Amino acid sequence: MDTAPHPVDPARAAGSADPAAAPDRVEGTARSADGTVIAWDRTGAGPPVVLVEPALHDRSFSAFDGLAPLLAPHLTVVRYDRRGRGASTGTGPHAEPGAVEREVEDLAAVLDAVGGPALLHGFSSGALLALHAAAHGLDVAALVLVEPPLGDDDPDERARSREFTAELAALVAAGRDADAVDRFHEGIGVPPEALAQTPPDVRATFERLAPTLVHDCRLGDETTLDTLRAVRVPALVVDSAGSSPDLTGWAARAAAALPRGTHRSLPGTWHGVADDALAAAVLDVAREHLLPGHGAASGPGSRG
Repeated sequence: MDTAPHPVDPARAAGSADPAAAPDRVEGTARSADGTVIAWDRTGAGPPVVLVEPALHDRSFSAFDGLAPLLAPHLTVVRYDRRGRGASTGTGPHAEPGAVEREVEDLAAVLDAVGGPALLHGFSSGALLALHAAAHGLDVAALVLVEPPLGDDDPDERARSREFTAELAALVAAGRDADAVDRFHEGIGVPPEALAQTPPDVRATFERLAPTLVHDCRLGDETTLDTLRAVRVPALVVDSAGSSPDLTGWAARAAAALPRGTHRSLPGTWHGVADDALAAAVLDVAREHLLPGHGAASGPGSRG
């Protein structure tokens, strides 16, 4: 397994738009079980928190740019490109059986590289991947999950979900990346007004990452209540007070199914929690389950 880290070139870090590109930032790669190379970076100090990106995101277009700097003074913040994204390899085939297991193996390789136990924080489909990692017994101390897209176990709903995944896979296979992005956003109920405000460069990123959408949909297809019941670590499941009832219902349903699950609603917008509130919640979980004896430490999550 190739896990040797190397410091980022200072000039590159200085010119990066990534808020986590700090002088103490270290990059590395990890080789997954099937040979896929997974690129990761870390910044900060303390026990690790690994951030798991949602659909259509990687480290260059990250859901965690606002959160990471708030965590780094207290924890070692680890970010990585999921397979087929950014500097990682493994672009497909995305619809083959075993895709979920491969992504779990990727995350296991990252955890081996940075050392555990770690807190996993996942957003949306990234939260589903974090759940699978914990259910597979990876070196995870606790989970913080934002709005994991968890349906129920109704057979008809499961069949519709698999049909949606197959539809996206066909679009990707035909090279129709733009259509795949549009169909994905339509299918998950992104408000039209939000889509209308998408800048052209963001749209281009979505289309670049479109082939990986099938991985995210397969995560949804293969996450059942039995998956959650197999998770034995503490899990905080968060929703945004600004989200629609279906999204907040995801969080409540997941928390109820997890043996050690709790549920909180935090300030935010549609499918997005305010970074300061989320950082406080993550740090509270870290103090309880990853930093024994540090319950009175200062920081955004301290209640003392």
